[in-house]
Amino acid sequence: MNSPVVSNTLIDLPSGAVILDDSRPAPKRLPTPFALKHQLPLDAAQTAQVAAHRHSIRAILNGEDSRLLVVVGPCSIHDPHAALEYAERLARLAAEVSDQMLLVMRAYVEKPRTTVGWKGLAYDPALDGSDDMAEGLALSRQLMREMVRLGLPIATELLQPMAAGYFDDVLSWVAIGARTTESQIHREMASGLGVPTGFKNGTDGGISVACDAIRSAAHAHRHFGMDSQGHPAIVETSGNPDTHIVLRGGHGGPNYDAESVAAVNASLAKHRMAARIMVDCSHANSGKDPLRQPAVFNDVLQQRLAGDRTLIGMMLESHLFEGCQPLSASLKYGVSVTDACLGWASTEDLLRDAVNKLRYR
Repeated sequence: MNSPVVSNTLIDLPSGAVILDDSRPAPKRLPTPFALKHQLPLDAAQTAQVAAHRHSIRAILNGEDSRLLVVVGPCSIHDPHAALEYAERLARLAAEVSDQMLLVMRAYVEKPRTTVGWKGLAYDPALDGSDDMAEGLALSRQLMREMVRLGLPIATELLQPMAAGYFDDVLSWVAIGARTTESQIHREMASGLGVPTGFKNGTDGGISVACDAIRSAAHAHRHFGMDSQGHPAIVETSGNPDTHIVLRGGHGGPNYDAESVAAVNASLAKHRMAARIMVDCSHANSGKDPLRQPAVFNDVLQQRLAGDRTLIGMMLESHLFEGCQPLSASLKYGVSVTDACLGWASTEDLLRDAVNKLRYR
């Protein structure tokens, strides 16, 4: 009944040239994902290594690999030199503990903001508000590529879906943050990544949003997106079966204790979802106190040693030196400019102690 109206409306559209009055500043062009990948490619060995790391993480998620998955590194990367020094140390430690742990390097180059603030290396690599995003994308990819060269699996939080195409071939694990887990756009993106992905519980501490996200990401989607050449496109995805929940606490407090984990497992079972849980030892689980992260880590480790195999891994925010600092003209080397982190010495001691407990349980 409505089709004639639609038809007449289309016929009545002007046929001549349409002049759009837009007084906004002209946008600056960025390189396409294809162009940046061509400029900074992975070689065949690195590509095979990323595939092997993804396979190992999938095996841990599916219970085929008994190792503990540990995503560890700076809250965010602001200094490539300090990040690479951290990565070199982590690579050496990863080789030593590889019988019991798979260590994954946090390479977070985007940071979510409740209001305003520095948004990460990909946005503002000079840390001065100049927002040279072309340089930020190139620097971020180059840095991740160097970490892969060191033999490390790479993890990041994908915040801006348009940025995902610049890094998707380098990543072995992806986080979807507490603020974006509810986003349909991020669920669609995750469904086509081909990378193991952790969805964090909401900032209120509830897991229903993350469970919905996992179910959504497991399905195929058609959605608006961008192809590798930077053109608007209809993107078709096949679904991502390699997803899991990440517990990071909430407004009501932590959710890493045995009682909270049991409640999460009961909810996952009720919804017939795979029981695979990672605990983020920072954020609300540590009360935003980096020195409490080891206590959270060891509590979860004891639950795992007591037989809870649904706990597949942990996350730690760690840098060369503990604490954090505000952005300024003179920054301390190896200290976070976002969330406060555990220092390297404490991190290394924590992981070595955990490996000994796992080896001689």
